[in-house]
Amino acid sequence: MEEQWVIDRAKLRQLLHEQPNGSVQQYAQTIGRSRKWVQKWKHRLQGTTLDDDGVLHSQSRARRRRPEPYHPEVIARILELRDSPPDPVPRKLGAPAIRYFLHQDTQLQAKGYRLPRSTCTIHKILTRHQRILHSLPLEHALFERPPAMDTWEIDFTDVPGGQGRNPDKQQHQVEAFAVVDRGSSILVDLQSSDEYHTETALVAIAGTLVTHGLPRCVVMDRDPRLVGSSTSDEFPSAVMRFLLNLGITLDICPPHRPDLKPFVERYFRTLKTECIQVKQPVDVAQTREAFAQHHATYNHERPNQSKVCGNRPPLVAFPILPILPSIPTQVNPDAWLLSCHRRLFKRRVTANGTIQIDRFRYYVQRDLVGRYVLCKLDAHRQVLEISLDNRLVKTVPIRGLYHDLLEFGLYLDLMLKEAAAEQRRLQRKQRLRAA
Repeated sequence: MEEQWVIDRAKLRQLLHEQPNGSVQQYAQTIGRSRKWVQKWKHRLQGTTLDDDGVLHSQSRARRRRPEPYHPEVIARILELRDSPPDPVPRKLGAPAIRYFLHQDTQLQAKGYRLPRSTCTIHKILTRHQRILHSLPLEHALFERPPAMDTWEIDFTDVPGGQGRNPDKQQHQVEAFAVVDRGSSILVDLQSSDEYHTETALVAIAGTLVTHGLPRCVVMDRDPRLVGSSTSDEFPSAVMRFLLNLGITLDICPPHRPDLKPFVERYFRTLKTECIQVKQPVDVAQTREAFAQHHATYNHERPNQSKVCGNRPPLVAFPILPILPSIPTQVNPDAWLLSCHRRLFKRRVTANGTIQIDRFRYYVQRDLVGRYVLCKLDAHRQVLEISLDNRLVKTVPIRGLYHDLLEFGLYLDLMLKEAAAEQRRLQRKQRLRAA
């Protein structure tokens, strides 16, 4: 661009020497420039010689000398306005408000000090004197992936536009349940239903484990259907006990932290944009049909831009997967106690001298009514140690245990009954809370 400007300026200077009486309009038409451009450069080029090439180049707009520094009294006044705002504005002043009050200061004007006219200058002064603190840039750490099929992320999401069979439901008409492998981005399972609650969520998880095997760890959020009550000192829910008894480690994300299960969250965006919004299913049957096609396409045909997949479909990037352990024939239904060993529960003794832990009540003492006691769970002895003021009051056996191995089918039936009972308790709490 600069080279073309130099050529046009040289043409104008040549015209000024050959046709000194020409009009600005004539010069502009000959060169192909605007009248303002010709007027500007005619003033600069008049009186120059044809061999002076330096005048044809653009002039730098940078300062030729450093600006006069601001007087210390001006800087002190800016900081004072920031630290101690005037009475008309009882708040911390920003740069525009400081500029206004600074130019109203008669003492500074009388002394003839140079005052900043730009809010950017005032902002720089406030920053230099630590009146405005800037947060340090975030350093994003690379998410370390486990081996393929080692850790699964599970979650639910709504299917927009889907209508369920229950007309009384206002939300979550049709939902999708997805299982994504953290190590390979493989979509392990994708299901849909219009009746996802504690019992049906357990059925969905059990179906995935029976079909694909047992991972080492499962990551999930604090969905009440998965973790039960929101109370922090509750026993593990039916879903959690089911997974723990199968030897699966649980990673429960804290509230409002979807970034801790990023792969299933990212998959849900793909599911909605590339499947739901395209197919637009209106009921559960159409949703399942669309999901079946999308499941195969996602794993075998759709290139995945994650680093481990390298712009290839997940099952193309990972053609050989480890064989996961299958569901055991017999299950210890009390194995979950080890995950709660030495865990403390705070309980208040009720009017009849009892406390409630999980769905069972334990008698303590009537003379402790209204007092708070601590209950420590001993998984090896399968007892609760109840203490008050660091003094052991009573030791009671944990109720609701089975004390024997169960066939998996019988164990699953028992867990489904517990999940149904847990769902009824959650609904009862919700009704009491809404009343």
